Amino acid sequence: MLAKQTSQFTGAGFGARNDAEYPHVPAKALCHAPRRARGAPVGFADRALQAMQALDDSRGEEHLPKRHPLGRLVTAAACLSLLSAGCASLRATTMTRLDGGTIAIYRSGIGHPTVVLQSGLGDGKSTWSSIVERLGNWESVFAYDRPGYGESEKSENPRDPCRIAEELHDLLHASAVPPPYLLVGHSLGGLYQYAFAQLYPQEVAGLLLLDPTHPQHWKRMQKDASVQAAAMRIMRAAVFGSAMRREFDGQDKCEDRPESQPPPSCPVRLLTRTRFADTERGGFERMLRSLEVDWQRLLGAQPIERVPNSGRYIHRDKPEVVIAAIRELLAEARARSTPTSRPASR
Repeated sequence: MLAKQTSQFTGAGFGARNDAEYPHVPAKALCHAPRRARGAPVGFADRALQAMQALDDSRGEEHLPKRHPLGRLVTAAACLSLLSAGCASLRATTMTRLDGGTIAIYRSGIGHPTVVLQSGLGDGKSTWSSIVERLGNWESVFAYDRPGYGESEKSENPRDPCRIAEELHDLLHASAVPPPYLLVGHSLGGLYQYAFAQLYPQEVAGLLLLDPTHPQHWKRMQKDASVQAAAMRIMRAAVFGSAMRREFDGQDKCEDRPESQPPPSCPVRLLTRTRFADTERGGFERMLRSLEVDWQRLLGAQPIERVPNSGRYIHRDKPEVVIAAIRELLAEARARSTPTSRPASR
C-alpha cells in the first residue's frame, strides 16, 4: 500500500503532511519501502537514510549543515517521525460537505457512545489504524481527516482549537452521529478534544487525552526550550504544508474560552509518554513535565498516567493500553447513563 503522507517533527508532536504540498522533497523519502507478505513494512533503515537525504536536498547543506547541533536535531526528528508513521491507511467510508469543503470520514462498528478520534498536527485519520483494528466492529468509531489532510479538501476557515472543535461538532451532527461522545485526542488533537469538551459539555460522555498539547505549549517552548523552538521555526518555514502551518499558528488562539468554563465533569483519563528522544532531553522534557501537571488543573485534578516504554505516539507504541482506557471509559459512561432503580414506595 502506498502512503500519501510522511511524518515530520512539530512542537505539538510528530505529524504527517500531504506529499502534494512538498514537491521539493523527493518521493524516495516517503513510505515506499517493500512490505512483507503479511503487510508489515520493512526497510526502516533505508527509509531513515532517504529521509535525511531528502531533507538535505530540500534545503541545501549550506542552510542546514549536518554537523550543526540544530541541523542534527531537525534531521533526527524528521527521520524518527518517519519511522513511527508506518504505512497503514484508513480509507474514507463517506464524504461529507461542510462549510469550507468536503471532509473524509471513516466510520465503523455499532454501539453507543461513539468513540470520536482526533489526530495530532499533520496526522490524518490513518494514524488510528491500530486502534480501529482492535476495537473491531464491537464499538462505534468515528475518525476523519481535518481540512487539508488526507482525503479532505483544504479550508480557509480559522484553524484555532475552538473553531476546529466547532467544525467537529457540526460534522458529527451532519453525519447523524448522536451525542454523547467519547472523545479521544492525541497531541494537538488532545487540545482540540479538550476544547470540544469545554464548549459542548452536555454532549461528552468521556475524554481520553494521549500526550496532549497544552494551550501554553508554544509559548513555553520558546521560553524554556530555545533549541527545539529554533528547530520548530525551521520546520515550519521549510517543511510544513499550509494546513500544518495554520494549525500550528492557531494552537494558542482561543485558550480563554475553554478555560473560562469549569473543568470537565465527565470521566477523564490523561496518558503521557515515558520515552524521549535524545534531541528532547533537558529543557524540552522538563517543560513537558511541568505542563502535564498543569493539565491536572485544567482537567480537575485528574491523575497523570505515564505509560511505560511509550514515545510520543502512545496509541502506536502501546495500543493495548489505549484500548483498555477506551473500554474503561465506555463502561463508566454506560453505567452513568443507565437509570438506577428506586425501591417501591409503601
